[in-house]
Amino acid sequence: MNRLLLILLFFLYAPTIGAQYYLRGEIKDNRGKKLEGVTILLQSRGSVPFFSGKDGDFGITLNKLSDSIFLSLPGYEIKKLAVHTAVFQHIVLTMLPNTARLYQKNLSSVITDLKPSETNQYAGMGESYSGIIENGFIEAAKYPQTGFSLHIDKAAYSNVRRFLKNEMRVPIDAIRAEEMLNYFSFETINNNYTDQFKLNSVVTDCPWNSQHRLLLVNLAAPKINLDQIPPSNLVFLIDVSGSMDHPNRLPLLQSAFKLLTANLRSIDTISIVTYGGNVAIALYPTSGNEKKTINDVIDSLSANGDTPGENAIKVAYQLAKASYIKGGNNRIILATDGDFNVGQRTEKELEEMITNYRESGIFLTCLGVGMGNYKDSKLEILSKKGNGNFAYLDQVAEAEKVLVQEFTSTLYSVAKNAILNVQFSKERVEAYRLIGFDNKRDAIADSNAILNGGEIGSGHHSIALFEIVPVKNSHSEEIASVSLEYYPMNNTNKKVVHFKLNNQFKHFDTLDSTYKKLIAVAAFAGTLRKSEYMNLYEFDQVYQLAVAACNPNNKLDTELLKLIQKANKIYNPVNRKKPRKTKN
Repeated sequence: MNRLLLILLFFLYAPTIGAQYYLRGEIKDNRGKKLEGVTILLQSRGSVPFFSGKDGDFGITLNKLSDSIFLSLPGYEIKKLAVHTAVFQHIVLTMLPNTARLYQKNLSSVITDLKPSETNQYAGMGESYSGIIENGFIEAAKYPQTGFSLHIDKAAYSNVRRFLKNEMRVPIDAIRAEEMLNYFSFETINNNYTDQFKLNSVVTDCPWNSQHRLLLVNLAAPKINLDQIPPSNLVFLIDVSGSMDHPNRLPLLQSAFKLLTANLRSIDTISIVTYGGNVAIALYPTSGNEKKTINDVIDSLSANGDTPGENAIKVAYQLAKASYIKGGNNRIILATDGDFNVGQRTEKELEEMITNYRESGIFLTCLGVGMGNYKDSKLEILSKKGNGNFAYLDQVAEAEKVLVQEFTSTLYSVAKNAILNVQFSKERVEAYRLIGFDNKRDAIADSNAILNGGEIGSGHHSIALFEIVPVKNSHSEEIASVSLEYYPMNNTNKKVVHFKLNNQFKHFDTLDSTYKKLIAVAAFAGTLRKSEYMNLYEFDQVYQLAVAACNPNNKLDTELLKLIQKANKIYNPVNRKKPRKTKN
């Protein structure tokens, strides 16, 4: 009888013994973006992890109808919920406040309490460049404080040079004055081997408006002693797609990376990732003293295929993370024309992707090359969101300048998230205009846009130039106060340093030649972009400013003079051919 009862019970419950159920769902964030790589733990499975796929989806086999799951992803709140296998799960993870801020549009500069409608805005558009709006004059009595993001980007000047050398007009949005100033600021000798930033300033005549003054602020970053440079973990991420098959693209980059390799040490680690048709790890982590091995891989590269930039960036970050050096210089160097045609392609998609890596401690340097399909806007976004910097290589000499002469400034940071705030004295200044650091049109249109700081390289001079309308008959000494906000490398504590700027007026003719040249470069930028604030200023006048400052024995100086003359011929042609007369 007992045996018969056991048999009946077995047949009654057998269908549930070993039964399997399938838990399915998708995970998004509170902006609706599908989240890849979310860690999923089930109460019934203990510490065995599962992960969401590329589209945020997941499917997990269970031996019970219901369970409890725990979801976690860096930058998001941990979530626990009860689930039932009969219901498809639509799960939303909420961003932590710091993560949400990373996805906001970045402003280059900001006026405290200023409403967009209260500034005089001048718009320009560019097909391959982020549209920017030129900063206007601000009343100091109403809005005395302005802030702007510091960085070491220099791409604009070499890109402008490329256009002018090819007898072409420069797209207005390609002319970024602060980057053109950055290009020349390295010539100022910096012997600041302390751990402190140093600031100098001068007030002088405004060459294009005799009623105004110029305030030039020069912030010198600490300079790392060569003996104290930390070990580097560098990943060369090189575009070898078909669009790179031109002498001024892949061959130029090969020369550039070989120049950089010559500076590597045994304590440095180098990896190479390529993408063209597919993504490949061309060189696994290798010591910097293996120069022949590194150079042989660089020489072996050839251009072919489409451009899977999205997957290549992911592989490069994974490789950099695997070789991460705590306290070292962990950096990806992306070299491309920016023409991604596989995977995520738009600026917005790339911005969201790279933002996920921003807090990884891995910096991103972008080197742009090429002409015609060059995507400046994409590389600028990648470098800004990737906590890095951006340069444009138009010739081997430029590669040598960026990667050899300015080696430590380009690749070794002394500060991140750096912002300079300037509070003007309304007793001395009636109105002011920040030259350069112009905001993108989409950032201004976004009411949630914020000011995010940039990266400062070792020994870099950050130059800020203001055009000011002085208060007449004022006797106040202090013209402005300045505060620098930044985070030291490998430190989560923000530092704030304060400076005072006195009205140290010097006539333009008595200025140091470096300062004269910087003002001439700013005038060149304004004249090129046909700034409404310099609309009566001519290239001939810019040339006279530059001649007074340039050293005839300095190659960059003589090149600047030639570019100004070339711009004058392009923008003011005088020998146009007359149309032929037709015979009657």
